Amino acid sequence: MSMSVDQEIYFEQKGQLGVILLNRPKALNALTHEMAIALHTKLDDWAADNTVQAVLIKGAGEKAFCAGGDIVKLYNEGKAGGDYPYRFYEDEYKCNAAIKHFPKPYIAFMDGIVMGGGVGVSVHGSHCIATERTLFAMPESGIGLFPDVGGTYFLPRCPGEIGMYLGLTGARLKAADTVYAGVASTYVQSVNLDGLEQSLASMQFSKDPHGDIDQLIAVYAEQTETPPLEEYRAKIDKHFSADSVEGILASLDEAGDEWAVKTAAGLRSKSPTSMKVTCRQIRSGASKTFDDCMKLEWRMVNRIIKGHDFYEGTRAVVIDKDQKPVWSPATLEDVKDEDIDSYFTPLAAGDLDI
Repeated sequence: MSMSVDQEIYFEQKGQLGVILLNRPKALNALTHEMAIALHTKLDDWAADNTVQAVLIKGAGEKAFCAGGDIVKLYNEGKAGGDYPYRFYEDEYKCNAAIKHFPKPYIAFMDGIVMGGGVGVSVHGSHCIATERTLFAMPESGIGLFPDVGGTYFLPRCPGEIGMYLGLTGARLKAADTVYAGVASTYVQSVNLDGLEQSLASMQFSKDPHGDIDQLIAVYAEQTETPPLEEYRAKIDKHFSADSVEGILASLDEAGDEWAVKTAAGLRSKSPTSMKVTCRQIRSGASKTFDDCMKLEWRMVNRIIKGHDFYEGTRAVVIDKDQKPVWSPATLEDVKDEDIDSYFTPLAAGDLDI
């Protein structure tokens, strides 16, 4: 077993399987800058290594696969005006792209909390496995950010308007809903993951490794319960099909049922800028390639780092935990179209080189 980055991430080869362990259980395996670089480097090695036919990524401990990025450091360094946030996001996004383009099967055990940065190192792989402990969310609009790490690509490709709903509300999904939304490909009970890993490690691969993995996972796969999202699907598709946040809120307000009222109240608590940026992001991502989506996110995050709401949202939710962010601008009406345009315009320094 090779260790790196102060043992925050482990790499091991078992048979023809490369195994990645995110190893910060006390921090819910949150992704650091160093972990993102180490993961990308190892994937490049394994892509070229004929003795590795597939890759598995999993998290240490019982609670989380990976609960996001190292947000406290981003907050502290960004507030101090350092270049760390730029370096972190650049290398994280490049790592996300390396996973998306990885030429071999990439299996993620989404066992426990999977949020933000954890989504970026799982959902772009070929096989995403949910368990009864899975708790998925993209909660970025609540801290003045936007659903990044490839959300621009995968959210508009969820069924109907589920991606817009998830991106704006930060709704938390359990196993059945992650499969229904297309975030996870399969459901396996967590008690069976060790057996699945052992089977993967002892596997003799054919010329079709992806097909081999499909067949093996099918042995362990089980049906989920009825996804709760299914019950609200018609409402989600109706209300979240509007092309503006104001349109979505107007539709929810007009409906006035308990679900609509609760959903609208949740939206109104989030950063107005983030919501408008997210709405534009998800609509534009629908027709873009993955790499173009990541280039767009790099433009957007550069503006976020220089802005106000990310620091205020992180302060309110993560640092002081008073849950009382003071957004600026404070209302949707105060966020002008030209303000939002500026998040998507090319950077003087150029696009991300993926």
